[in-house]
Amino acid sequence: MYARVWQLRIRPGKVDEFENEMSSLVSMARRQPGYYGVLALRSGSADSPEVTLIAVWASLEAIRASEKNLFLMQAISRYLACCEGVPNVIEKEVLASDFIASAAAG
Repeated sequence: MYARVWQLRIRPGKVDEFENEMSSLVSMARRQPGYYGVLALRSGSADSPEVTLIAVWASLEAIRASEKNLFLMQAISRYLACCEGVPNVIEKEVLASDFIASAAAG
């Protein structure tokens, strides 16, 4: 498994818009082959939080396929409307995850 990790800062007054965009993007992501789910972490002020998104995928090939069908570009363009600057996006291999195994079993 692999994760695409996003680091973003929400602009003041855009938290609700960000949450709506994220909900829409999660619906789109669920239709992507190899997508397992996302975890959104929030810190900082309530009006302009820092957000880390961890989207988990079956493989690097699944991540690359999401880039080829423009899912990644759609996500970035929607987030840019709510965030300061360009999001930092990196990919990491998932070494272990009991969280996903527990969710799948439930």
